[in-house]
Amino acid sequence: MAAASTVTPVSSPPAAPGSTPSAGDLSGAPVTPAVTASPIPHPAPPSNPTNDRSDRAHGPAERRDMGDAAPFTSGSASVPPNAAPASAAPADASADATPSDASASAAPAEPAVAPARPAVEPPTVTPSTATTAPASDDVPRPTSGAPVDVPADPASPPAPDAARSATDAAPTGADGDRALPATPEGTGDTTATGTGSTGSETQVTEDGPGPHHDGAPGGTRLSAQGDPEQILASYRWQLDPATLREIVTEADEFRVIRRRLTEKLGTAVDNRSRARLLSLRAVVSRILGDLDDALADGRLALTYAETTGELRRTALAQARLAHVLRWRGEYDEADRLLAEANSPELPDRLRATLHEHAGRCCFDQGRLMEACDHFERALNLRGAADPELLERVRMSLDAVTERATGAGFGPYPRSLEELLERDRPPVPARDGERWGYADPDGDLVIDAEYAEAQPFREGVAWVRRPTTDRWSLIDLTGATVLEPSWLAVRPFSDGLAWVSHGEPGGWRAIDATGEVVVQPGFAEVRPFRRGVAAVRREGWGAVDRTGRIVVPTRYHGFATTLADGRHVDGFTDEGLAVVDVAGRYGVVDRTGRVVVPPVHPALVVHPVAFLVAVGTGRWGALDRRGEPLIDPVHPDRDEVRAEIERLLTDTVPVI
Repeated sequence: MAAASTVTPVSSPPAAPGSTPSAGDLSGAPVTPAVTASPIPHPAPPSNPTNDRSDRAHGPAERRDMGDAAPFTSGSASVPPNAAPASAAPADASADATPSDASASAAPAEPAVAPARPAVEPPTVTPSTATTAPASDDVPRPTSGAPVDVPADPASPPAPDAARSATDAAPTGADGDRALPATPEGTGDTTATGTGSTGSETQVTEDGPGPHHDGAPGGTRLSAQGDPEQILASYRWQLDPATLREIVTEADEFRVIRRRLTEKLGTAVDNRSRARLLSLRAVVSRILGDLDDALADGRLALTYAETTGELRRTALAQARLAHVLRWRGEYDEADRLLAEANSPELPDRLRATLHEHAGRCCFDQGRLMEACDHFERALNLRGAADPELLERVRMSLDAVTERATGAGFGPYPRSLEELLERDRPPVPARDGERWGYADPDGDLVIDAEYAEAQPFREGVAWVRRPTTDRWSLIDLTGATVLEPSWLAVRPFSDGLAWVSHGEPGGWRAIDATGEVVVQPGFAEVRPFRRGVAAVRREGWGAVDRTGRIVVPTRYHGFATTLADGRHVDGFTDEGLAVVDVAGRYGVVDRTGRVVVPPVHPALVVHPVAFLVAVGTGRWGALDRRGEPLIDPVHPDRDEVRAEIERLLTDTVPVI
């Protein structure tokens, strides 16, 4: 790719609401916001069409280029080789989902597998590089290079809808993130029927209301059932009761499905579609036993997914790659990916599936106590509402019992820190009147010589010696990194820490070398999270890591609360925050775009929607674009959450 310009991927995170705490009541939990994008030029067709590659064999070098590509992230000069995919800037705030009008009286819908035209998103430029096809395929599979955003040409008008990738019209359910306004979760949660304010029946799809189709496979050949994503979404997988791995008898049919996914990938021009199609192709290759091809597709899919900045899309890509690694026996990385993917901000349905797969991975390793722990968590999240999950867990527990009879239950479950391969830093410990730091066993590893000591964050900690009122910075060995300089300090987060000399409006952000990155000028600040931090001048807003104001400082406060009751300190992982204007609440994303105007007496962020209250105290829901989804007729939030569950089709994410 041309080295002339450094570009930043455009992420399209969903909007997440919060409850109604006070302006200063901010605590932490993340989400990925939707962002607007500048016009993008009409994409040029790939220089290596799929048909031109039908006779070409693919060598290991090409497969390496595809599988080892490094993601291109904002502010990074690291660009993967051979590629220049562009991050599609989402027109909606959800991960892949679209809104529609569904009222509180909506009835549950049967799973739909018919293609649904997704919401319009600006096309992005596609690279000419192609994806490699597995040797076992009759038709080679085009490949895409690692994702890189392509800056829009101000002189070029937006590309017409006709120029959009064919994969933009991917069927609901294929990736599992095309259901309610905010991509719910995996293959399946894609369609729902309900009654809008007009009283007519509607179906929730990515494009809003649409016709409902039944399409569970059965009786006809898989390859004759239409779109490959729909086939995967509706396919009922069977598990081997001894190995807890999928059983597939239609291998030739799945090769046809893989070829069709490859054809769709050949026309994909945005990172969202590439992430979805590559990760689904990895699933099929894994099922067929082509684990090298599955690994290469899975790694590249995760690269694309991470550039979108969308929490659910990244979690799906991580889980599908982890499943490939499990089949390859590479358990350490598989366990880590599944632990990273299972964010509390994801829908319960997807989280339950992730725990189920983590349990199977532990089963393979003989970690049967840990496997049982994951199966129990899956049941706690979805057991009562998901008979199929109950049956799968029952089968899994039978397999655990049989194996434990001969070999025992294995080692005790690991902590999250162990799974994520994080070293546990020493913690502040008092010895007499002074503070030092002790290891997990309680032994002092840094002498107690400080009047005050803050916990370690990102490998460093602020301490104050008795002889000064200024704070200094130490590392894990107790060595001084920064000499006493600041009267007020905050812990490091996202590589930056807020510090002040104590003057009014004097908060500024420094890096670990002490260099001022964000200039002073803020009266109150919150930690950086995923590149943005809430700040207050005349009002509350947000800045990025360079100090640029991305959310105008005109709000009375941030009041981000999640549906499970947790408060978020500013923005969620998806880049959404609930803002307060004179006691009325709305939602902004990390670019400053108003997703929901601040007009609601109460607002809470749900994984696929926003729960809102009206003046009468009744609750309803908005989709991730801020459009009405459930009429405000319910007495409490729990009833609205139950209604949203009924609106989602009862299917399982394809992992």
